[in-house]
Order: sequence, then C-alpha cells, then structure tokens
Amino acid sequence: MSLSELNELTRTAGAEIITTLIQGKDQTDRRWYIGKGKVEELNALVGELGAHLVIFNDELSPIQVRNLEVKLDCRIVDRTQLILDIFASRARSKEGKLQVELAQLEYQLPRLTGKGAEMSRLGAGIGTRGPGETRLETDRRHIRRRIGEIKDHLQEVKRHRKLLRERRKKNEAFQVALVGYTNAGKSTILNRVSAADALEEDKLFATLDPLSRRVELPGGQTMIITDTVGFIQDLPHHLIAAFRSTLEEALEADLILHVVDSSNQDYSIHMEVVEEILEDLGAVNIPRVLVFNKMDLVQEKPVASVTSPMLYISANRKEDIEGLLQQIEKERVRLFQGYKLRIPTMRGDLYASVHREAQINKEVLTEDGLFYEMDVRCEELSKINPELTEYLQ
Repeated sequence: MSLSELNELTRTAGAEIITTLIQGKDQTDRRWYIGKGKVEELNALVGELGAHLVIFNDELSPIQVRNLEVKLDCRIVDRTQLILDIFASRARSKEGKLQVELAQLEYQLPRLTGKGAEMSRLGAGIGTRGPGETRLETDRRHIRRRIGEIKDHLQEVKRHRKLLRERRKKNEAFQVALVGYTNAGKSTILNRVSAADALEEDKLFATLDPLSRRVELPGGQTMIITDTVGFIQDLPHHLIAAFRSTLEEALEADLILHVVDSSNQDYSIHMEVVEEILEDLGAVNIPRVLVFNKMDLVQEKPVASVTSPMLYISANRKEDIEGLLQQIEKERVRLFQGYKLRIPTMRGDLYASVHREAQINKEVLTEDGLFYEMDVRCEELSKINPELTEYLQ
C-alpha cells in the first residue's frame, strides 16, 4: 500500500504528519504488528516529538491496538479507522450518515474491551450486590441493537432508491454513472457538464453521497448522470458492505464513465482497483468509456490496454467537456435500437416525446401533411410511450 496515499488520507482527516517510520519485516507481529525493537524506536519518537497520534498503514487487530496504546501512551489509529473517520466527516445525507455509523459500529464491536469486575454494575440493596451485567456487555448489547436498527433503516432507503431508479428508467432517461478512484475528478466533471453544486476538493473522498443531474446532450436528448463514491485500494470490508447501495447506482447505468487521474503515478493500480470492485458488484458487462482526466497536469498520455473507447481530457477545459458529451451521445446512439415510425401529425404528444427521448436520424413530413415519417434510435420504443408501437412501419 502506498505511503503517499496514507499521507493524503491523513491530510484529508485534518492531521499533521511530523515523521514517518517504516518497518522492514516480512511478517507482522501478532502482539504489536511491528517488531518489538521497532516498538521501542517508535516509543522514543513519540516522546521526543510529543506526538498525540500514531497511524498505521494497515488494519490492526484489537489486541495489537490495545498493546500499542498501553506501550506508547497515545492514541493508535489504523488505516481502516482513518478512512471511517474521513467518511464520518464527509457524509451529508441521512443515508450516508447511517451507512458510516453502521460501518463504524461493526468495526468497533470486536474492539470493545473492558476491565472485568471494576466495570460491573452493582446493585443498590441487599441481595443485589456483586458483579451484575458488566458495562462491556451493556455496550455490546447496545451496539448490536443499534446495528439492527440501522440495517432496517437502510433497507427502507434501498427500497426507495430502487423505486427512484425504476422511475428514471420508465422515463426513458439514459443513465450514466461516474466511477473511479477517489480524487480522480468525478465531481468536477459532474459540475462542468451539469452546473451541479457538487463539492470539489483536492482531497480524498470529497463525494460520499450519490448526486444525480439531468443533462442535455448535444443532439437535444437527455441523460441522467450520477456521481458515485470514490474507490480506494483495500477499501475496508465494512464500508464495501455498508456502501453497496450507493455503489449500486453504477449497476443501473446504461453507460459507465471510468474516470482516471492521469497525473497520479499509480494510475494503473487505481484502474485495477476500480475494475475489481466493478466486477465484485456485477457491473463488468455494462458498456464504458475510459476517461483520463487532469491531462493539463501531465506531459505524456497514459496508456491502457482496454477495448472500450478512451478519452483524454481536462475537466477544466470547456472544449474537452464538449468532446466528452459528444462521446456519450455516440455511445447512446450505438447502444440504442433503430425504429421506423409513421406518427400522425395530430399526435403532437407522441411526436414531442420521440424528439425528447430518441435519436432522430431522419424525418420527413408526408405530402398530404398527415404523418411524420421518422427513422429513430432508442433503447426501447415502448418505454418512451407504449402507444408508439402502433405506429411502427
């Protein structure tokens, strides 16, 4: 795992890095994670620098955290907890906050530790004295109950989100999902194509809650474009489960825009991480366009061995955004079926809906002025309006 990425995560969380220590060891220590000698070295550094926090670039076991906190006398945070903390500070919607709380509780549950009898609740009268239910047991029971409540809430949110996606499908909106490694520039692209008000920051996980906007393509048709949470290497499994409903936006897309930060030296690793997560979600068969972003920051074009279309853009250049929209329109036309229609001129409602939701390749008005004869392309004619099937030629 990249130390530069850990530095970015730490900066995003609002902490200041004062030094870095690397352990050159093939296997982790079950008791300390790092070797005993390295623990002594780290302890001396903590005392010398007056550090209040030590962050490890891996997930630690509960016993490792406990041992290190006792030995170093400061707070110990592992990579998973650091990411959870960032997510907690970034979540805005009710769903996002619930998902973060769920992930935090599931992470916290096996890490609860008590001090035995001193944490017991003592009775107030004769016959009730002595160890009762320990504070530790109470905490665990409370957390399990809260986990159950959150899961119930999220099931309802998931059902509501599914209904919204089905409604968008019914309205024949072309669905485009922005996916990619965190900080690839997805929110910036969304803002440039739609004038949305998505948060743009040069920090990891600037976007947690999916944001959808309706956008008009160059040919006049509309699409719904959705920004999704950024991926990261070794994303904590608690978060993969908790944020699955958010990532499922990508599953419903007609087209996926895989956005890559061209200026990051690890861009090829980032691409692999995204592909692995998309495969895990079952989204590998959805058509996609590979979008290399931030080309204004690099000298040479990055390379990729993919069969999908590739674009090289900077989201800050207007002409590049226009080119991106044109590419989306090409993909929309390629994915849709062709139909020949003969619509009565008196059915202006059907004529308008076809113009709004389909790609018009050819259109003529018959000599008698009674019919529009049209060659169109769309995903499925009946989704625009079931009545249109009556006017197929």
